[in-house]
Amino acid sequence: MNDIPSTEAQDRPARLTVGVVGAGRVGPALAAALQLAGHRPVAVSGVSDASRRRAAALLPDVPLVPSEEVLARADLVLLTVPDDALPGLVAGLAETGAVRPGQLLVHTSGRFGAGVLDEATRAGALPLALHPAMTFTGTSVDVQRLAGCSFGVTAPEQLRMAAEALVIEMGGEPEWIEEAARPLYHAALAMGANHLVTLVAQSLELLGKAGVEAPDRMLGPLLGAALDNALRSGDAALTGPVARGDAGTVAAHVTELRKHSPQAVSGYLAMARTTADRALAQGLLKPELAEDLLGVLSDVADRTEGGTR
Repeated sequence: MNDIPSTEAQDRPARLTVGVVGAGRVGPALAAALQLAGHRPVAVSGVSDASRRRAAALLPDVPLVPSEEVLARADLVLLTVPDDALPGLVAGLAETGAVRPGQLLVHTSGRFGAGVLDEATRAGALPLALHPAMTFTGTSVDVQRLAGCSFGVTAPEQLRMAAEALVIEMGGEPEWIEEAARPLYHAALAMGANHLVTLVAQSLELLGKAGVEAPDRMLGPLLGAALDNALRSGDAALTGPVARGDAGTVAAHVTELRKHSPQAVSGYLAMARTTADRALAQGLLKPELAEDLLGVLSDVADRTEGGTR
């Protein structure tokens, strides 16, 4: 890590002017939360109409300006752009001289730690990585959801307290993540949250095709209980035909999926294999039943792959 400027966070004004570069779903919500804590949003940059609407809704009366102007006006700048766009944005801001010494530069990417801000750090910025472990809607409800939300925090050691204090001011709970562990940390969250949405959406669609009039009402209690059990007990909460070794039921599932939702078959098979492996390792699935089940899954997978060639 490059040397951090000698300006210490505790020497800065207690209340900061705040800017947002990238008015997606995350930036305006975090700026609004900081505003509730007494900080003052002063500038936002956004390109799309949706970004401008979000900024207007969550940060009324805060002017929309180019990103370089955001940095010129703010003590604390939130860089809330997509992960892949972040390195280029940082490099561009540093190259144009937009970064000011002693300026707190905060990104919200889960994938990156503070190292992605190195070019800005060399220009005098104070680098912080604060990733909220939350899904965002782009509406005011996001500000409320930050209460108790965990943030993955990565920063130089001398800025750790400042980073954690900002998270607490937004209503969150700081969780320290080492620089090298950021990609793994983010992969874990993506598996749990992003893939969950896909699974639930597929379940809703299939229940509708099965004639269920209110799939959401049916799934709500079931998924709520499953999530609660999983958080409490981990693999010990596994239930269902795969964990029981009901190979015939699993084969019937795949037959129906082929008829009604062929695109869901590969995902079902992948999750069934993973579930079987974990259930077997936990002693929930008997080895003799696991052999039959994995045999069915293998045969089904071979037939599926053969049909797509």
